[in-house]
Amino acid sequence: MAALIAENFKFMSLFFKSKDVMIFNGLIALGTVAGQTAYNVFAFSCPCSPARNYIYGLAAMGMPALALFLVGVMLRHSTWDMLSECRLRRCRKLSGSAVFALLASIVGQAAVAPLTWSAISLLRGEAYVCALSEFVDPASIPDFPSNYSRVPEIMAGFPCQQVPKELLQFWGVIERRLKYESQLLGWLLVGFVSLFVFLMLCLKRCCSSLGYQQEAYWSSFRSQENNLFHRTMDAHARIQAVHSVRSFFGFAALDKEEQALLEEADAKANIPSQEWNRITGVYLYRENKGAPLYSRLHKWSTYALQGNTEAMDKDMNC
Repeated sequence: MAALIAENFKFMSLFFKSKDVMIFNGLIALGTVAGQTAYNVFAFSCPCSPARNYIYGLAAMGMPALALFLVGVMLRHSTWDMLSECRLRRCRKLSGSAVFALLASIVGQAAVAPLTWSAISLLRGEAYVCALSEFVDPASIPDFPSNYSRVPEIMAGFPCQQVPKELLQFWGVIERRLKYESQLLGWLLVGFVSLFVFLMLCLKRCCSSLGYQQEAYWSSFRSQENNLFHRTMDAHARIQAVHSVRSFFGFAALDKEEQALLEEADAKANIPSQEWNRITGVYLYRENKGAPLYSRLHKWSTYALQGNTEAMDKDMNC
């Protein structure tokens, strides 16, 4: 059981083990900060109306964060690996802890941009001030006149300073109070996320059965394999497209680089769907007679080189 848990928690390292991932997440966070700043400068405009302030302020903080989260989920390769795994193999080889760890890695990476947006929104305070201004109790403000009966309308108009002139002097007090609350929540969010990431790093180190150097190698291998695979896939698709175009027109308009590639490449005419399915999906780290198998493609190529079709038919479904 301990070995199974340790193996499944290796999925947590998909988020934390790669320096490239950390740099990428940092760039996402910086881009989100720039986008959030531009939004507040050019687009944010409080309606200064009861009820609308609250809805607009919450939407300004929450809806972009939700959109960024969904985009982040869609951009994760692990999302589509998970869906492919469920479609091809019905996830029958995945334990509950493995599924949880994989989903946690997807959510963890996708949450970088929305958490950054939420934290910056709270630290800046404009949306929070707009949303909560109408709920400020005038009785809590020293010397606030008590002869204004339409309190919600009056308080909702403060962010735009659409209030009687004698009340403008109280806007500084109201704004400072709301920005204090907003920034306090923002710093608490930053601290909580930082502590959570630190605990996940510690948990990942404790649960992983691989050494630090081997994890670094695994990360580098997967990155290099993925980049090379996609470059080769594009070249193979180009070669197949050349054959199709040439068979229709009798020739293909190729530049020198494409002509050299066509002459040098010994590409397979067609790759069966079964082979594509074998290298597609979620991969749990495995070893073959003590030798690491770092990916589905690595596993497939190992069996192919050995000519062990029986083991391939059995194990490539795992």
